[in-house]
Amino acid sequence: MRMYDVIDKKKKGSKLTGEEIRFAVEGYVKKEIPDYQMAALLMAIYYQGMDDEELLELTNCMAESGDRVDLSGIQGIKVDKHSTGGVGDKTTLAVAPLVAACGGKVAKMSGRGLGFTGGTVDKLESIPGMELGLSQDKFFRIVNETGLSIISQSAEIAPADKKLYALRDVTATVDSIPLIAASVMSKKLAAGSDKIILDVTVGSGAFMKTREDAIQLAQKMVAIGEGAGRQTVAFLTNMDVPLGVAVGNDIEVIEAIHTLQGKGPEDFQEICLLFASHMLYMGGRGSLEECKAQAREAMENGRALEKLVQMVDNQGGDSSYITSPEKFSPAPFQQEITAWEDGYITGMDTERCGRAAVILGAGRETKDSRIDAAAGIRFWHKTGDSVKTGDPVATLYASDKKKLEEGTEYLKKAYTFGKERVEPMPSVLAFVSKDGVVDMGTNLQ
Repeated sequence: MRMYDVIDKKKKGSKLTGEEIRFAVEGYVKKEIPDYQMAALLMAIYYQGMDDEELLELTNCMAESGDRVDLSGIQGIKVDKHSTGGVGDKTTLAVAPLVAACGGKVAKMSGRGLGFTGGTVDKLESIPGMELGLSQDKFFRIVNETGLSIISQSAEIAPADKKLYALRDVTATVDSIPLIAASVMSKKLAAGSDKIILDVTVGSGAFMKTREDAIQLAQKMVAIGEGAGRQTVAFLTNMDVPLGVAVGNDIEVIEAIHTLQGKGPEDFQEICLLFASHMLYMGGRGSLEECKAQAREAMENGRALEKLVQMVDNQGGDSSYITSPEKFSPAPFQQEITAWEDGYITGMDTERCGRAAVILGAGRETKDSRIDAAAGIRFWHKTGDSVKTGDPVATLYASDKKKLEEGTEYLKKAYTFGKERVEPMPSVLAFVSKDGVVDMGTNLQ
């Protein structure tokens, strides 16, 4: 078999066999196939696409290129949740404790942030002493005893994906929906959970800018999961505004704590309850209505917060930061942005909001960038809100005065104002399963 023939076949729009896909992926990982030939195949896939059978074969090859986690040592049904990324997305920090408080099991491997999307591992590392690189035995023990553990993703999970992503990044093929789907799902299949919930973000702060593209990506990922024998569903969620009101590391952990106390921003709190109830439902903890009631009760009675305390304790962290979040050190510098006209906020460039947080020091421009845990942004008003001249719309925090000045000027350009109110995008747009797409309307269901 020759790589030239595989490239030529896909270039002409023909379907690749499983043997051809495996030959290409395995050969590339073993360095038997050069970058320039794999780049040509990626570009052919970009233009010609892949059907569900091809995509499942590609994803399985990528998942099998490294370690595959066997979670059978953890009792019960393991349900994983994955987000395609966004600004202010700290859902795992609240959803995992909610599920554990209701008897579910969450054994989650999370990543670091790069660019304008934040990483769960970075946020947890803002808790002093928190250990995210656990041994498998300790990881399993904590999940069995407390119901949840969140650790950093092993470098040996789907190494083919890392190698292919690096090539996609320099060959303008990152925004291929089939390749995004294979990248995400290869890691999910390798991570070993029984069932998977996907949060596919859509809007100015997401990789998918339009509902149509987000639906297509969700359908591809659901098809991969189902084809691999894992029950998989997806929600399309709004990333046309930051999720909640906090973007950063310390500040997002604090917001998650407040949410577990029932005091979080309405949009974030309701999405956390939605994901938690569906994870419990897929995990066999009752009917969907019963699971919704269980999740809300766990938030209201403090059991979910206690689960977060237990996880932090078990992973070497100082849990007094969870029970007393005021212990997080405030950033030494802060700056307020105020409305410069009367009217309404008619739009927010959410990607610009995320990039402003990176400028402040809350995220990474490169893998080697150091994160300032205290840096971040607190939003006081978002799209659709009425404001008067001089009203605060955001407060920025940083440990470096120059970065604060640069981030403030950058963030100002994220806002547009007008005299007529604009109806913001619904928090949840659609639900996607193997049975099709269901519009969620303007309210969470």
